[in-house]
Amino acid sequence: MIGDPVLRERAREVTSFDRALRKLAKHMVRVMRDAPGIGLAAPQVGVLQRLLVYEIDEGEPQALVNPEIVVASAETEVGEEGCLSVPDGRVPVERAVRITVRARDVYGEPVEFEAEALEARVIQHEYDHLEGILIVDRTTREARAATLRALREGVPPVDGAAPARLSGADL
Repeated sequence: MIGDPVLRERAREVTSFDRALRKLAKHMVRVMRDAPGIGLAAPQVGVLQRLLVYEIDEGEPQALVNPEIVVASAETEVGEEGCLSVPDGRVPVERAVRITVRARDVYGEPVEFEAEALEARVIQHEYDHLEGILIVDRTTREARAATLRALREGVPPVDGAAPARLSGADL
C-alpha cells in the first residue's frame, strides 16, 4: 500500500528462472484476481523482483520477467487509472497508446511483442511499479493532492480523483 517504502524502490533483475519464480507468479495472479485487479507487480506483494502479471478481459494471465519497454508510441492517451497500492483512488494518467515489450517468461525464454490500448496501459502501469513509480507520480498536481489528502483522512477523494472501482484500467 502507498507509504510502504518497497513501492519506491527499483526492483532487482531476476536471475533465477526456477520453481520459486513460477510459484511467485501464480501467487501474484491469485492476489490480482482476488483484489480484483487486472495487473500486479512483485513489489506490490513485498518482493523486489522485476516480475509483473496481468490479465485482460478474463483471458490467460501473462507473466513478464525483467520487462523492458523498448518502443513507446508518440501517440498518448489520458485514462483514469486505479491501483491496488493506492486504495480508493482513481486518477488521470497519460500513457503511450502502443508499446513494444521485451521480456522473459517464467522459464527464462525471451518474448517480444507489441501491445496497444488497455494491454499497453496495464503493462506501463505495472512497469512503473518495477521502477518505484506510482500513479500519483504520473497524474495532475490536483489529483495527486486530492488522493493523498483522502488517504491521510481516510475518506474518498474528491476534485480530480474519484473513488476506486477495480475494473477497466484498474491495476
